[in-house]
Amino acid sequence: MFTGIVQGTAEIVSIEEKDLFRTHIVKLPEALLPGLALGASVAHNGCCLTVTAIDDDRVSFDLIKETLRVTNLGNLRPGDVVNIERAAKFSDEIGGHLMSGHIMTTAEICKIIQSENNREVWFKIQDPAQMKYILHKGFVGIDGISLTVGDVTKTKFCVHLIPETLERTTLGAKTFGDLVNIEIDPHTQAIVDTVERVLAQRENAAIKTFTEQTVQE
Repeated sequence: MFTGIVQGTAEIVSIEEKDLFRTHIVKLPEALLPGLALGASVAHNGCCLTVTAIDDDRVSFDLIKETLRVTNLGNLRPGDVVNIERAAKFSDEIGGHLMSGHIMTTAEICKIIQSENNREVWFKIQDPAQMKYILHKGFVGIDGISLTVGDVTKTKFCVHLIPETLERTTLGAKTFGDLVNIEIDPHTQAIVDTVERVLAQRENAAIKTFTEQTVQE
């Protein structure tokens, strides 16, 4: 599990491409190296990846077909930078919201409104079916960052970014057309899916009752 509080950024130093598979090596910040071991989970732009090799501060991760398909990690090139978070410990402060590191879809930056101390960024989700889980003042994970949803339309939503977030994460360098990873808040998803299922059951029961009464008449 992760908290959505980015601990640093890391540069992709090399990439080994294979058929529907890649290994990328990142240069991890020194502060994130203590205790790191093979098999550990590290979030890259919010996507949970497993450590496969460690060579000083060069750490390797494998990306399978599904990861390359669903996330923006397949677009990375050597020299690109990703948001990094080590897996949370039970004693850690949960400053954001609990995140699994399982990316649901990506979103394109479609509008940026800049003011003196705030940046409002609008996103258009690539899978419209996920929009039902994006709620005003709800949580969303964007490239591994726990953020609060601002305004929401049928196809888009926005977040408000403070200078600290822009400085500490890769969002400060994002621009129009860039893709970000989206993790839906699992609690919101569970509530929405449950409500939909209950309403569907009630509707089906009402239709059945109406049909039976009609036949009897």
